[in-house]
Amino acid sequence: VQLVESGGGSVQAGGSLRLSCAASGDTDRRNCMGWFRQSPGKEREGLGTINTGGGSPTYADSVKGRFTISHDSAKNTVYLQMDRLKPNDTAVYYCAVRDAFCSSNKDAYTYWGQGTQVTVS
Repeated sequence: VQLVESGGGSVQAGGSLRLSCAASGDTDRRNCMGWFRQSPGKEREGLGTINTGGGSPTYADSVKGRFTISHDSAKNTVYLQMDRLKPNDTAVYYCAVRDAFCSSNKDAYTYWGQGTQVTVS
C-alpha cells in the first residue's frame, strides 16, 4: 500500500487547510485510515480515524469540533479538513492505514505516508 499526502502549507491562526491522502495498492489492506501528527520533540499524536467501509470517523479530544475526516472511495482518498487552526497545530501530518479495525494507537498501523508540513502562525 502506498500513501501520498498533500495539502500542507502555512496559514495564519484561525485559518483552514485541507489535507489529502491518496492510497494505492492492495485494497484488502486499507480497512482503516488514520491521521496523525508529530511536532519536534513530541510523540506522534493520533488525530482521528475512519473505516473505509463506512461508519462515522472518530476524533481525538484535541481536535474534535475543529477537524473533520472524510473518505472518497471512488478516489481512494481520505481528507483531513482543519478549521480554526491554532499555532500549536503546527506539525508534520501523516496518514496511515491498517488492514483491521480502527485504532488510535500509532503502533497498530502498518503503512504510512511521507508526511506533510503544516505551519500555523
